[in-house]
Amino acid sequence: MRNDTLDNTTAATGGATAVPSLHIQGVGRDFHTKNGTTHAVSGVDLSIQRGEFVALIGRSGCGKTTLLRMIGGLLPPTAGTIAVDGKELWRDGRVDSSAVTKLGFVFQESNLFPWFSVLDNIALPLKIRGVGKTERRRRASELAELVGLAGFEKSYPRELSGGMRQRAAIARALSTKPDLLLMDEPFGALDALTRERMNLELQRIVLETNSTVVFVTHDIPEAVFLADRVVHMTPRPGRIRQILPADFPKPRSVDLQTMPEFNDIVRALRHDLDEEH
Repeated sequence: MRNDTLDNTTAATGGATAVPSLHIQGVGRDFHTKNGTTHAVSGVDLSIQRGEFVALIGRSGCGKTTLLRMIGGLLPPTAGTIAVDGKELWRDGRVDSSAVTKLGFVFQESNLFPWFSVLDNIALPLKIRGVGKTERRRRASELAELVGLAGFEKSYPRELSGGMRQRAAIARALSTKPDLLLMDEPFGALDALTRERMNLELQRIVLETNSTVVFVTHDIPEAVFLADRVVHMTPRPGRIRQILPADFPKPRSVDLQTMPEFNDIVRALRHDLDEEH
């Protein structure tokens, strides 16, 4: 299987080497308890270019979310380095706050504040950063329209469906124009039809914003449908077993999932996952 971390990507002009949006080198994470040490993630090397969509898959407990939390500045690595746009994220166990500002995070639960309207939830990161009311409401309105929530700006989370709440969460993550969007199974709690619709919507949003995305999922077809590359992580300790390209033109329609080339990749990944113990 191909394992291409794209560590040295040549820029389109001048033959220079492009600085990756995300560069991970030798990253590991151990957890120490009274029962001993758990090696959750070990020796991960990965580079992701600007505008690239990379999906992480693997069995439960393989370290996908742990890796994402380290990339997101929520959990320090015990080994290795993580750089966002060439700037090191962690130093001596402390996160660089200026690097964190380049990140947006979407979790499986939307985590919207129930007492805030959709518009105020989307605008919250801007309010925290001191952006004026007029500007943050303008930006939040633009994003509400981008994610398909125009007309629901004054609604409260309890009045929205699960898919609509996740749209609001995506808009909130995009409010600060992050260089890197991190998504941890954002559609895992949705029904199959809503999930399929959200995959199409996410693809549209990412293409319109030219976002760089790291997307954790257990769903192999979802990973292949959305991603430019699919990173398969081994059971604990989580290492990169292989990286498979999904070289299909974008935008992609649901009909892609009926194509032999698509299903060849899905079968290959399922076969390798079934072989793991």
